[in-house]
Amino acid sequence: MKLALFDTHAHLNTDTFAESVDEVVGRAKAAGVVGINVIGIDATTSERAVELAAEYPGYLYATIGIQPNSAKEARPGDWERIVDLVRKPGVCAIGETGIDCYWDDTPIEMQKEYFDRHLQLCRDVSLPMVIHMRESGELIVDQLRQQPSVPRGIMHSFTGDLALAKECLDLGLHISFAGMVTFKKSDALREVAAMVPEDRLLIETDSPYLSPEPFRGKRPNEPARVEHTLRCLAKTRSTSPEHLARVTTDNAKCLLGIGNEWFAMELD
Repeated sequence: MKLALFDTHAHLNTDTFAESVDEVVGRAKAAGVVGINVIGIDATTSERAVELAAEYPGYLYATIGIQPNSAKEARPGDWERIVDLVRKPGVCAIGETGIDCYWDDTPIEMQKEYFDRHLQLCRDVSLPMVIHMRESGELIVDQLRQQPSVPRGIMHSFTGDLALAKECLDLGLHISFAGMVTFKKSDALREVAAMVPEDRLLIETDSPYLSPEPFRGKRPNEPARVEHTLRCLAKTRSTSPEHLARVTTDNAKCLLGIGNEWFAMELD
């Protein structure tokens, strides 16, 4: 019996998959993936995520927002386009938002301002957030601590240390692991993954990036490969893949406010 897996972070709305979404979805279903959260990084990809959620209802879901590295290029009216999408069918979260100190595309103060916008939108519409973090964990935690309240959310593709993970957990966040946790030299990250409480653990691909072992370096990554991350985490946590698949899928369903419709799918 296939594992029932949920990919909480995939960019099927980008040019990489412009001509292949149906094939990618087919391979994901064949691999046991029962749902995929498609993530926007700007107004255009957010609108495409919503379109995909409408084309594949009950299977693809949309997260809408302006990613920190996209904020500098946002045009007048782009934020309003995001706000106009929040009540569209299939929209389950706001993001990806956050702070990126690796790339210098957007000044930090502008990133922080956009982060605040997304956080307030989450509070206004009662949707969870998806947080982008790259060499910026403490800045993100500091900004979250300044909020009047911290929305539910996901630290996507977590790569921080145990201390940072504990701070994120204390703020009520879920922690999601992508292909990097499978890499041979990622022992420290696997130690963090072993300590995350079961009810806060999620998995993702970050497709088309971060292909897990044994596909490291082979792009495009795609949701069908999320099983490799799940099996690595199950081994790290000394539990069965079947158990952890059910846990992470239930966690995704609960956090993103998604019903049980995918469990009606027949998994061969």
